[in-house]
Parts: sequence; structure tokens; C-alpha cells
Amino acid sequence: MRKNILITGASSGLGEGMARQFAASGCNLALCARRMEPMQALKADIEASYPNVKVTIRELDVCNYPQVFDVFRAFQKDMGTIDRVIVNAGMGKGASLGTGYFDANRRTAETNFVGALAQCEAALEIFREQNSGHLVTVSSMSAVRGMPRAINIYAASKAGLRTLSEGIRADLIGSPIKVSCILPGFILTPINENLKKAPLRVDLETGCKALVKAINKEPAEAKVPAWPWVPMGLIMKLAPLKMVAKMT
Repeated sequence: MRKNILITGASSGLGEGMARQFAASGCNLALCARRMEPMQALKADIEASYPNVKVTIRELDVCNYPQVFDVFRAFQKDMGTIDRVIVNAGMGKGASLGTGYFDANRRTAETNFVGALAQCEAALEIFREQNSGHLVTVSSMSAVRGMPRAINIYAASKAGLRTLSEGIRADLIGSPIKVSCILPGFILTPINENLKKAPLRVDLETGCKALVKAINKEPAEAKVPAWPWVPMGLIMKLAPLKMVAKMT
């Protein structure tokens, strides 16, 4: 069992939901995000519900790259070993290219890809020293195809993360370090709560239970929830782009 788990972007959404699910199974948690107040409330709630679970929290902006390495190392010192790192922090701001929203598009791309790269680097430095660990990257079903409008940069950055994860996995073939890329479908989170079209969206608790179940199996890649997103992934890959664009 992976006992000590580090989750980024843990102040809300999938990060918070996964933290609750892992705590319920007795895992110790290292949680980080930009906002401390929600994590303080989450820590208090988890420790009240599960007295044997240790929860450590730290502030982290994943685009502050030196801070990523410092925070991960501090968590390692706190916990002794880190068994699993879940690269979850992300954002979904932006708009169609050429409409005056470069700063928002850039920030999304930087957070979701370069920020994720920093997290993967920091995690793998620790795992290589330990000669063990499980790296989990949270991509998206939107990574399967190009998406229009506000989802364009989000989907592109998540596609980059998916490819990065596969490359890391290729680099570590034969080692005891495992790498999983998770592609969530539409799970209700602050990132997507304002989407007018979110077909087959599930509530946060249902989605996070499915995420944790998939992560614990340590697959190379998983579409979550498996139903309907495994067959939907095939449809999205093969369907005309005009049809795929209507999903957003």
C-alpha cells in the first residue's frame, strides 16, 4: 500500500476530493496549493474524522519553480518517504486565440504543463533516491482531441502532460518507479462548473472515488470514470472534429 501521498492543487476540486478518499483508507497526506485557508479547514476535518491520519500542508504556487522543489523536499523530510505524488494542480482560464486573452492562455499553459514538469522533476528526484514511488499525472479527456474556445489551451496543455507522462514511463521501464496518467472525464469542479455543455458530468464525490480506485491500480493510463469515458474516448478520437467541438 502506498501510505504517504503528496497531492498538489489540494485546496479544492479533485485535489480535495482525492485527499478525503485517500484519508478514508488510512493514507497520510502531504497537501499543497496556493490557498492555505481551505487546506487548513480540510486538514482539521480529515484529522477529526481519521485521528490516525497525519496531514501536513504547505503553500505552493506550481509556477514558482524553486518553491516546488523546496516544498516537495520539505514534505519528504516531514514524512520520511513519499510513496506517491499526484500532479493535480491546474487551471482552465482562457479564450479563443486572437481575441485578446493571451495572458490568461499563457498562464493556463504554464500552470498545466511547465508547472507540471517542475512537479514531475521534483517528484522523480525523490523517487530515484528512494528507488521507489508512484508518479500520477492528472491529464483530461479533453487531451484526446483539440478543443475550441476557452478549452483550447487547457486541452493542449493536458495533451502535452499526457505525452510527457508516457515519455517518463518509457524512461523508467524496468525500474521500480511507476508512472500513471489519469484522464478524468467531466467531474464537477470549480474549473468546469460554468461550462454550459458538460455531457455525462458526475458529481465530485463519485468522480473522486473513481479516480482513487483507478490510481490505486497503478495503470499506465486510465480514463475515469471508465464508463462512459473509455468508449467515449474512442468516439472522440475517431469522430469528425466538428462533432467533437460540439461537446464543449
